[in-house]
Amino acid sequence: QVQLVESGGGLVQAGGSLRLSCAASGRTVSTYNIGWFRQAPGKERTFIAGINWASGVTNYADSVKGRFTISRDNAKNTVYLQVNNLKPEDTAVYYCGADRSSIAPPSRRYLAYDYWGQGTQVTVSS
Repeated sequence: QVQLVESGGGLVQAGGSLRLSCAASGRTVSTYNIGWFRQAPGKERTFIAGINWASGVTNYADSVKGRFTISRDNAKNTVYLQVNNLKPEDTAVYYCGADRSSIAPPSRRYLAYDYWGQGTQVTVSS
């Protein structure tokens, strides 16, 4: 089993920044893909960014390229999502997921992920 805990969300003004964290515990995730997704009310959970833990290969949704950066800290078993230049349309609950597949790049399909955290709310005011 893998446990994921997200943190770092909050209320920010448009143009602001946040750093979201996804702390993993339980079984090692060093061979997993980790993905960040978001879900706004009434909408589907959509892919934002992913990282293959072993190789560091990353991929991003087109809507966040150049604004969001995913990274990992092996010592802390934590994946980060730096979110810059936030827009009101970025408002959503942000989730991290772990996919037991070791194939890079990470999948963009949320059904591919085996474990999920509880989410962290990001609200961007205009």
